[in-house]
Amino acid sequence: MPIRISAFGRVFAPSWPMTLATVLLLASFVSLGSWQWQRGTGKQAVWAEYLRNPPAVELGTRRFEDLARFAHVSVRGTFDGQHQFVLDNRSHEGQPGYEVLTPFTLVDGRRILVDRGWVAFPGTRDVLPDISIASVAETTIAARIDELPSGGLALGHAAPEPGPTWPKLTSFPTHAELESTLESSIDRRILLLDADAAQGYVRVWTPPGLPPDRHFSYAIQWWGFGLVLLVIYFGLNFRKVP
Repeated sequence: MPIRISAFGRVFAPSWPMTLATVLLLASFVSLGSWQWQRGTGKQAVWAEYLRNPPAVELGTRRFEDLARFAHVSVRGTFDGQHQFVLDNRSHEGQPGYEVLTPFTLVDGRRILVDRGWVAFPGTRDVLPDISIASVAETTIAARIDELPSGGLALGHAAPEPGPTWPKLTSFPTHAELESTLESSIDRRILLLDADAAQGYVRVWTPPGLPPDRHFSYAIQWWGFGLVLLVIYFGLNFRKVP
């Protein structure tokens, strides 16, 4: 038996199937909107901390994995310019190019890859850009801790090229593939070299994923869909009494 309410010369008489479908859809829209809003709030905190750019803190004996992602640290050691990786499928302002990963050996013997930034595609895939390091002397660098880049299915994956030639072209390699190619252990995390540090290229680091405002706009869209659904529901079922 359908719902039937009469008022002001009109009757509201939706069917139960339509009412049930409307309630389920409305709950989904509200839930999706709340989820996006919560993601935006969480991302806002991450971006605020990232953009605050606190001074780099000396790593010391602490492990990289014990620190928060994007923690700003300073480390002392030596770049290994003889064994570098060139990450394919990396763009900057719409231009194709590569990012350069260079092993860095800390004074205590630990090794980690440092992302030294983006370099433009030279125009041919037969020749890689010149990413040589002018000096291999011990140095102190400031950088942010990050995770090794991972790509979606559309971007593809290619392990580092075999053979004795360096640098090695690769696309979204795994940690195990990098260690196997280097024939030595490296930390699972990487460092994003500060934009004002020497020995780097184009570095415009931002937290990964969508910015907070995008999540907030998606939330408003989902809630807007819910509002439109209610307008349609009442518009179709609230009629004048014949």
